[in-house]
Amino acid sequence: MADYDYLALDVAGRERRGQVRGESVEEARTALARRKLYPVRVEPARSAGEPLVARGLHWRRTLSAKQLTLFTRQLATLGQVTPLEEALRTIARQTENATARAILNRVHAGVVEGRRLSDAMAREEASFPPLYRAMVSAGEASGTLPAILERLANLLERQAQVRSKVFTALAYPAVLSVVAIAVVIALMLFVVPKVVEQFDDVGQTLPLITRIVIGLSAFLRDWGWALALVVAGALFAGWRMLKDERLRLRFDRRLLRLPLFGRLIRDLNAARLARTLATMVASRLPLMEGLSLTTATVRNRALRQASLDLVESIRGGGSLSAALRRTALFPPLLVTMAASGEASGRLDTMLERAADYMDREFDAFTATALSLLEPAIIVIMGVAVAFIVLSILLPILQLDTLAGA
Repeated sequence: MADYDYLALDVAGRERRGQVRGESVEEARTALARRKLYPVRVEPARSAGEPLVARGLHWRRTLSAKQLTLFTRQLATLGQVTPLEEALRTIARQTENATARAILNRVHAGVVEGRRLSDAMAREEASFPPLYRAMVSAGEASGTLPAILERLANLLERQAQVRSKVFTALAYPAVLSVVAIAVVIALMLFVVPKVVEQFDDVGQTLPLITRIVIGLSAFLRDWGWALALVVAGALFAGWRMLKDERLRLRFDRRLLRLPLFGRLIRDLNAARLARTLATMVASRLPLMEGLSLTTATVRNRALRQASLDLVESIRGGGSLSAALRRTALFPPLLVTMAASGEASGRLDTMLERAADYMDREFDAFTATALSLLEPAIIVIMGVAVAFIVLSILLPILQLDTLAGA
């Protein structure tokens, strides 16, 4: 059996595209006719005849997080007023990005062929994560797909907001730091050497601060390329070391022990876990399945290992709150809210509230940290520039003093 791409017309005269399986082109045409589709073009699927390298490159084209969020929101909205097949076709047609449009067209073709939406998305598993497909499948099984898509859209949008806040919190200090370092290096490489040339014939011992700056300037001018290579090599070696899961696990555990930042990382990952798990529970997915799929969304390896331990503890008959408490890694607030949710039968609501509270704490922390970090960087930059300027002015003042004497 082989796959064939087809272009056909339905009984209403509308174009239909997709794939059909058959032993030959004739059998594929017959299969289309049985579906009351008039085949216009039937040819072997392009992926079957593509070179291996080209197919590998094609497989790596996926929906970005932003595109997936937009698609989910559009499908959740259109799915409430139009049939699923019509909604998918409309979204695919209005998508401007060619790669995203091709992916959505293949999902649409799978639904036209009679597949469930989750099965059609499974053919594009790189674009639709297992957690996403599991929730869609649960919605199809329970007949609540529009509500599930609405929850998914809300979840993805909230995650996008958190990513945006993290980026915003890090972007400005990072840019400011890069600019500050660039200014200092430019002064040391281009300004200081020109100025110190004037002191070569003075015949006087230069101040200590001036000699230090001249030495640093000479080092950067002569060995700056080697220093850059060492830094790049160290960063590359660190990146390669973190590819090892055991080293990455130890590194992530140490991150969680850092003052302030360790708590921030813990709460950020815990909020993501709580919000995703709340959406899964609200979608009527079994807790074990929801927790297993949610674990993949945790970035920190130490917390991910703790999440896997949660699965084993609950499988052994324990409760979610008891398992969370046993790991001693998750915030006490999350443990308390989970226990309250289990006792009241409102686990999804309490997990959602815990995630909201931890997100608010993150917002407050980043606002405070930025208000302190920005002036700190400016002060450090000012001290460095003042150090360089002072090293230049001191010899000048010394010469004036000698000349006056």
